[in-house]
Amino acid sequence: MHLYCYALNSILIASVINTIPIMDIPRLINDVQLNCHISDARHAGNYTLCIYLLKMREFYRWEKQYAFSEKLSSDDIGNWLSQREALWDKIENQDYHSLPIAAVEHDPFDSQTINQIILSENLVYSGGYGVKDKPHFFLADLEKKQTINGYTIYISGKEYARDLTAPPAMSQHNTIYVRRESFKRLIWERIDEWRWNKPENAMAKAIRCYGFDNDLDKALSNMTNNELDAAILHEIGEIQAGEKLAGWQQMMSDISFTQAEIMARAVRDHYADTLHTLPNLIENNNDASIHFYFANLTHMRKHIFPALVNAYNQWCENKKIKTIEQTVAASVKHWQNIAQQILVLHQQNAEQCSVNIETLITRNKYYD
Repeated sequence: MHLYCYALNSILIASVINTIPIMDIPRLINDVQLNCHISDARHAGNYTLCIYLLKMREFYRWEKQYAFSEKLSSDDIGNWLSQREALWDKIENQDYHSLPIAAVEHDPFDSQTINQIILSENLVYSGGYGVKDKPHFFLADLEKKQTINGYTIYISGKEYARDLTAPPAMSQHNTIYVRRESFKRLIWERIDEWRWNKPENAMAKAIRCYGFDNDLDKALSNMTNNELDAAILHEIGEIQAGEKLAGWQQMMSDISFTQAEIMARAVRDHYADTLHTLPNLIENNNDASIHFYFANLTHMRKHIFPALVNAYNQWCENKKIKTIEQTVAASVKHWQNIAQQILVLHQQNAEQCSVNIETLITRNKYYD
């Protein structure tokens, strides 16, 4: 009798184990990549031809797993490009697909729930919206999960699925995704671009801090490791700024594809960075990160904040970090006020606010 019961229990336990859904990782990768392709099919036209071709070239490098130092064949890229655009034509009108994980269908934008399931496989996923409301999806190895001051931070490694544009850092609510592979690729692209003419600018100064002439791979890894911390600082600043700017996302969506969008994004970036990023970079007094920060300022950000550029140039000459610190401390309220005035203009007339936003920002550049 006891043997019979034991055998029956064993059968029941085995039956329960066999009914637990098994996660199909290869299928998950394919499903995420399909959504990436759909996003690219719909939004690749947002880029100028030159930017588009550069992005596609590096996307080809990632997809084919070529090293940064390997020379790419123009013919091979051309054939691949034709095939990819043909695929986009077929899927452009498809809806984004739900992600079946362990026999349950999940909304591709429900990153929190999906991560609760796949973290056991040391994977991390994100589905969200970026510039010009373009959806971004990625699936990667999870290198590290940490919590800093209430913010959950995922640092990912090797990427298995991604779209044409791979933001190196993103935030959703109080969750921050930092993509090491994409960040390393971004740094490589910046360095490769600088090498065309080798101007004596902030990027040149940043590169010299790492010894790229001696060992490219080692220098690239060291630079990536150092700048990951700066990326986290910026994303925390973005979240903190967002907490004070209710309605910002809707406003940005309403002014998409306008000059006002570019200018408003620059204002918010300055607010986030004067609020959190730059004070921390200054406190750490990390020369390499400071140079790299200024090397990546967009033309618009420089245009509306000339005082910051002047402070950096002075610091390069006198090495007195107070030069930058004073400008940052004096300007944070300015950028907060401009951002809040932008929201007021949107609230007053959402459909016609773009011109007024442009005028507001143009008249309120920060000089000193």
